[in-house]
Amino acid sequence: MTAGRWSRAVVEAADVEGIRAALPGVVSAWWAAERLTEALGAPLPFGRPSVTATAVGHLVRAGLLVYLGGDVATPDVHPDQVAALARRRDLPALLDRHVSLGPDQAARRLGVRRTEWDQVVHLGWIAPVGTVTVDYKRARGGVTDVPLYSGQDVALLPLSRPSVDWRALRALAPGRRSPLAVLDPVGPVEGDTVFLAEAARMAGVGRATVVNWRRRHDDFPAPAAGTDVHPRFERSAVVAWLLAHGKIAVPAGVPSAALTLWSGDTGERRFRLDDPVLELSEGAAGEDRLFGWMTDADADADADALAALTATDTGVSLRRLTAPATPPLAVPGGVRVTERYRSGSGGLRVTLAWPAGLRGTADRRPRGGLVRHAVPYPAPGGACRCARQACDG
Repeated sequence: MTAGRWSRAVVEAADVEGIRAALPGVVSAWWAAERLTEALGAPLPFGRPSVTATAVGHLVRAGLLVYLGGDVATPDVHPDQVAALARRRDLPALLDRHVSLGPDQAARRLGVRRTEWDQVVHLGWIAPVGTVTVDYKRARGGVTDVPLYSGQDVALLPLSRPSVDWRALRALAPGRRSPLAVLDPVGPVEGDTVFLAEAARMAGVGRATVVNWRRRHDDFPAPAAGTDVHPRFERSAVVAWLLAHGKIAVPAGVPSAALTLWSGDTGERRFRLDDPVLELSEGAAGEDRLFGWMTDADADADADALAALTATDTGVSLRRLTAPATPPLAVPGGVRVTERYRSGSGGLRVTLAWPAGLRGTADRRPRGGLVRHAVPYPAPGGACRCARQACDG
């Protein structure tokens, strides 16, 4: 630099992000945590804990944000960098990869009660990656070391343990004994190993496919136990290999179902259910059921509104239900709430049901409605001859 001018070489070699981060206008870790939580979506998917100020410290140590002063655990950062990070589509994956979770956060990430999480740790299915010292002097009169767990390892548990009924664990009512309590911890002899059949279940393929992978890829994990005919492999090594080769992916979000209900008394109302399960009856005389979770701040209010809407004497129509792996459905009436309770993980589980004979295909338009022969019918009638309908189908 001469006479107050920068040379081209100096300008091109400058750290643009570092200079921008050093400019005035820093924000606190709490402000950054709120912005990143908003970027994950409102309401948050079921099982996804909100970003904390401590998590922002993890992102700084991972090099995703620049430290601009303040407490090392909850540092000040630059708002432009926070905004750029919030716009990244892989933000959930980045959080899982770089942000450690405490026991309560890990339980929420997994969508289970703290009781189930303590059992997971006791069984040896996951190990801490670090600790953090928390001062409870004011509340409990002491200092304690809280274990931290890898967010990615927590998110992968439903994939790495396919024999566990995670959906049932997430639906356990308060006070019920955990099914994990009867299981034995990982043994010192066999260790935490799996057969090829369980590796196939992790990837959602057949055993023959995994045998083919092992034959074609030299870097497939070597057997750790078992026999030549029935070899066993270290579970962590198999999971790492499946991740590295794109056979599985870290669950970054939770699927949701969108439903539009209509009542003659209250009109149209839209709801969202996270982690939905749709059970369709095999016969028109049966009953279809939809299970799902309401997990945002207004979950109780939404559940009350849903229950009140379906309790009206005039009946409620399901104009449109969009759920994963299912064509859009519509039901001209008879929709009701049959069950609701809050689980230990904080979610509110709701069950809807309706006569299977009324089920039909939803109109493609956003408002929905039942479509039969490309004509929307407001209710069953003798002119309709659709299969599996209550009107002579």
